[in-house]
Amino acid sequence: MAIQVGQAAPDFKLFNTDKKEVSLSEFKGKNLLILFFPQAFTGTCTTELCSIRDNYNWYTSLNTEVVGISVDSLFTLAAYKKDQNYNFDLLADFNKTVSPQYDSLIEEFVFGMKGVSKRSAFLVDKEGIIRYAEICEKVSDLPNFDAIKACLESLK
Repeated sequence: MAIQVGQAAPDFKLFNTDKKEVSLSEFKGKNLLILFFPQAFTGTCTTELCSIRDNYNWYTSLNTEVVGISVDSLFTLAAYKKDQNYNFDLLADFNKTVSPQYDSLIEEFVFGMKGVSKRSAFLVDKEGIIRYAEICEKVSDLPNFDAIKACLESLK
């Protein structure tokens, strides 16, 4: 069943680039923007995450944390985070346990690669309810950040 606005966000536990386990429940009391992305060090993913980095203060001003999730290893994500100077957590779904829970796993990717995270965005409110859900049809598409920002504004 597809993720629906209004439902409870599926819980998760994943490791960040500091080798610390992070769970959805840790964000209770804050909004959380979850961005699934296909792979570190690729053009569209870098454009997407750099836009978050460059506007991060706006998100935090609305009591919102951001996490990026991909199936890359935490070591690859650590190098990517350092290289791009990201100011938010990147979480490794290396075992592909969380991406499917959010309907965000591409079975067949490019060059014969199987099982990467689908570019998607989910806004979870302070109570753990999904308030915005977008799964991009093409990996070259970016989430609608204007719609995400409008949704965040409505949660004030």
